[in-house]
Amino acid sequence: METYEIFRDIAIILVAAKFCGLAARQLHMPSVVGNIIAGLLIGPCVLNLVQPSDFLSQMAEIGVVLLMFSAGLESDTKEIIRSGPKALAVAASGVIVPLVAGTALFLAFYGQADTQRNLFYEALFIGCILTATSVSITVEALRELGHLKGKVGTTIMSAAIIDDVLGIIVLTLISGLKDPDTSIVMVGINTVAFFVFSAVVGYLIFRYFKWMDAKHPHTRRVPILALAFCMAMSYIAEAYFGIADITGAYLAGLVLSNLNDAPYIERKMDINAYIIFGPLFFASIGLSTDVGDMDTKLMLFTMVFVVVALLAKIVGCGGMARLCGFNGGQSLKIGVGMMNRGEVALIVAQKGLALGLLNSMFFTSVIMLILISAIVTPIVLKVLYQRDERRGIAEE
Repeated sequence: METYEIFRDIAIILVAAKFCGLAARQLHMPSVVGNIIAGLLIGPCVLNLVQPSDFLSQMAEIGVVLLMFSAGLESDTKEIIRSGPKALAVAASGVIVPLVAGTALFLAFYGQADTQRNLFYEALFIGCILTATSVSITVEALRELGHLKGKVGTTIMSAAIIDDVLGIIVLTLISGLKDPDTSIVMVGINTVAFFVFSAVVGYLIFRYFKWMDAKHPHTRRVPILALAFCMAMSYIAEAYFGIADITGAYLAGLVLSNLNDAPYIERKMDINAYIIFGPLFFASIGLSTDVGDMDTKLMLFTMVFVVVALLAKIVGCGGMARLCGFNGGQSLKIGVGMMNRGEVALIVAQKGLALGLLNSMFFTSVIMLILISAIVTPIVLKVLYQRDERRGIAEE
């Protein structure tokens, strides 16, 4: 490929992602769904206008790092602390049950395949994808229904925050096992060492940013240095600890999330992510999806995968909520509210592909899960709340 041809590819991706994103919003789905479909349409699967390339992959990697940095900035560490043991229990169960279910499902379908492949670690990655929760659609649905600040809405939000943290830890552990010569003990040591390093360095960086924030509020140097910190943490995570770069990016955002200028930094990061890096990342998922290799077995796997993914969150989160004292109706709403997947699931899938632990053909299964959960979640929540209203049951 000639160097200048990349400009043509980027132009096609941005235009297609924008218009497909707008179409998705008109259908009351997140724009990210449209971006993925744009990649499918312009990629080898349909129109073949854009071919995957190393440059696009590198741009997409920057996009995923920025997305995780923004996710860290948006996290409320005080809310995580305040959320209490119930939200922690709901979130933990919502990670463990899908992880086990996804791993078991993959092994049931592909456990007898080529023994040279790291099937168990590939299965773990499938399970790791199912641990992700995206509550953006759930939040909008609860807001429209007038229940966002209710007991169920608050629990879902708190559990989702903790779910993100636990999901990152799981991804970190599984990523560290990509080398067959690496023991789980060493992975655990490296993971703990990295989190200790992040805590110490993060505290020092936070103090510096807090001083700079007070002395030079809302100046360009704040988001520029914050971005540099994000990139440095991503590099250190991979180069020195063998930890996924997105873990470093997320923790960098978490460190800076309590700054007064955190919303200002997040807005500046959004400009880069919204204009170019975000669309390139999500479109690259569609470009990388290999629909041509989707045989009957994979189609059956995809259908079961979606059902298991949705039920695992209902059973994991809803079941634990019931054990924590919520009534049956509230527990079901919590489970349903947590079953939507989104960006984090895509990020985990992309990381699995980069590590060689996930075949590109399984992106189709992940995309179908995101599409179906985005449609089903708000509909089921509305039905559950309307049912309670007809019965005269008021939420506490």
